[in-house]
Amino acid sequence: MLNLLKSWLKNSLMAILLVTIFLGITTAGWTPSSSAALPAGNAITDGKALLRYALPIDNKPVRQLQASLEDISAQLRANRRWSAISKDISKASRVLDKPSQILTSVPAERQPQAEAWITELKSGVGKLEELAKNKDKEQILEERGKLLNLVTQLEESMVKQFPFEVPTEYSNLPQLKGRATVEIKTNKGDLTLVVDGYSAPVTAGNFVDLVQRGFYNGLEFTRSEESYFLQTGDPAGKDVGFIDPKTGKYRAIPLEVLVEGDKAPTYGITLEEAGRYIDMPVLPFSAFGAVVMARPESEVNGGSSQFFFFLFEPELTPAGRNLLDGRYAVFGYLTEGKEVLDKLKAGDKIESATVIQGIENLVEPQTA
Repeated sequence: MLNLLKSWLKNSLMAILLVTIFLGITTAGWTPSSSAALPAGNAITDGKALLRYALPIDNKPVRQLQASLEDISAQLRANRRWSAISKDISKASRVLDKPSQILTSVPAERQPQAEAWITELKSGVGKLEELAKNKDKEQILEERGKLLNLVTQLEESMVKQFPFEVPTEYSNLPQLKGRATVEIKTNKGDLTLVVDGYSAPVTAGNFVDLVQRGFYNGLEFTRSEESYFLQTGDPAGKDVGFIDPKTGKYRAIPLEVLVEGDKAPTYGITLEEAGRYIDMPVLPFSAFGAVVMARPESEVNGGSSQFFFFLFEPELTPAGRNLLDGRYAVFGYLTEGKEVLDKLKAGDKIESATVIQGIENLVEPQTA
């Protein structure tokens, strides 16, 4: 039933590679509006960055701060463009010189903590200026990472409430009204991923619920294709998904895709079938380690417990949209353990999966 990507994915990804190379697709037409401050043509390929941009907030200064710090890494890869790096640092510094513009989006009770983060960010940006003068690439990347972690906390503090109502027809399914961090221990090492209920509450809620139940503990990775995907979640026996002990039935999860600019996700239909060929999901297939709900190719609402990590390296293609966007639901990204994910193959095993943060955001089903 869930022979998901063995041939179709491989062929599709090769087609994407050829099409993007020959047509020269760029991100100019695809970059989410929330990412508009990023340089045109630079695809966002870092899961942590995508998670930041996916937060339901509207504060232009903090987005400018984030974009400036994100761009430093791109400039370092591009033959260490030190003048461009200095400009990025100066932009970040100017944003931090007007903290009131950032704090206006932070609820009053959270502002003292936000002010402390801004003070820490100012200090860190000053340190970056000195490191840039010395052209210390490794130290710059390390300090940049620390600052972006602070930006993440600052942006998360701006989220005031869950941004939309999930359709009542899905109230019988667990939902994640926020985010959760999951640690997966494997025989090759540990993985950390963040699942995003702001963009995919039903898909992420199902996953977190199954992690809490211990469903994935001891399961093998069942399918893998080098540079394409790594899939797991198929339980032993004839069942190919989760059988809810309360109902005795297969728990089916609808396809759920939030499109940039939409107020709520689209359910039960691919973007292609909906005629939305050029619309971009908030959580795209552009990062190594995207966490995706598997489903039968012919059953758009047939996902259950099986999921896969997307392993295709975006650097192999020009920046652009992936044909898988809108066909399958991305619901999170790997944030730690890329080197471990690189090593995992079919036959390797999940020793345990644990929710280490955000379990309070899990909402239990309202009806049986």
